[in-house]
Amino acid sequence: MTTALAATPHAPPALSLAGAGTLFRKEILRFWKVAFQTVAAPVLTAVLYLMIFGHVLEDRVQVFEGVRYTSFLIPGLVMMSVLQNAFANSSSSLIQSKITGNLVFLLVTPLNHWAWYLAYVGASMVRGLTVGLGVLLVTVWFAPLQLAQPWWVVVFAALGAGMLGSLGLIAGLWADKFDQLAAFQNFIIMPLTFLSGVFYSVHSLPAVWQAVSHLNPFFYMIDGFRRGFFGASDVSPWLSLAVVGISFTVVAALALRLLASGYKLRA
Repeated sequence: MTTALAATPHAPPALSLAGAGTLFRKEILRFWKVAFQTVAAPVLTAVLYLMIFGHVLEDRVQVFEGVRYTSFLIPGLVMMSVLQNAFANSSSSLIQSKITGNLVFLLVTPLNHWAWYLAYVGASMVRGLTVGLGVLLVTVWFAPLQLAQPWWVVVFAALGAGMLGSLGLIAGLWADKFDQLAAFQNFIIMPLTFLSGVFYSVHSLPAVWQAVSHLNPFFYMIDGFRRGFFGASDVSPWLSLAVVGISFTVVAALALRLLASGYKLRA
């Protein structure tokens, strides 16, 4: 049964914001206490991808003139790690709280839907960006990188982490068990991520698959992020910014709407 959060008396905005800060810190501590699993493991996974694909394709593929394939691959792996871990943080936190029953302790607080959203998505962004930075610091030893236009790196990393944190919130609200959440991740998040140009340029694809790739918002996140390193991209960074900005707005609005209605928050 759906129960609206609005049914719970809300605190004044200042108090609600303080509560959001407390919930945010709780979410940070939740993943940081198991950092070996939530941060170190994804970094290791990205390094393995780099070693395998870089070794096999280094001398066979060149996407941008003067850019080694390994250098091209690193920003894609960084952004992929940001997206996957931002999604995993909010989705896993909500589903764990629902299954263990401790979500009731949040439901009795006078926090509004904005406070929930800021705390969960904010913590997801921290985890995603932390893992992404870890991947960058480790993999940059394998190939030289430059920051041609660093503002694009910051913008697309933040928007991507925010969008996937919001999408994880939606998945966590929708799922009733871990199997459903795993299906959401395996059949939606993973395909969209791997088919977004992490390991290749979409210009190397046949025309039909290029058109399909351009329907994938994850492609614009990774292409815009890569633009910040090399000053070159498959499409205009302004087009990428428009697509990612609109996608983020839609996903965030849906997440806020579900939180405000109390969708699947209380049985």
